[in-house]
Amino acid sequence: MPEVTITIGGRDFQVACQEGEEHFLRSAAQMLDNEASTLLNQIGRMPEARMLLMAGLLLADKAAGTDDKLRVPSRWRPRWKSAPVRRRLFNVLARRCAKLAA
Repeated sequence: MPEVTITIGGRDFQVACQEGEEHFLRSAAQMLDNEASTLLNQIGRMPEARMLLMAGLLLADKAAGTDDKLRVPSRWRPRWKSAPVRRRLFNVLARRCAKLAA
């Protein structure tokens, strides 16, 4: 089973995967790293567990949003997905993650 070194938020991780799956693992790690980098630029340095949790939540939110767009016609999409509301949601998630990490 091959081991791949991935970098997320400036930290290296050794991850095992199935033979031939290395490309998919690197691609998924790059998506997570993009979210982690955004977090680190906005919030600054944070504990590893908190960074990974928040980056994963942001990535899951994007995936859910994409899934919603595929299933729901645009005229029926809820307005709570506006940028100001998403920022408030992000701040709530950040505070809850901080409590978990403490």
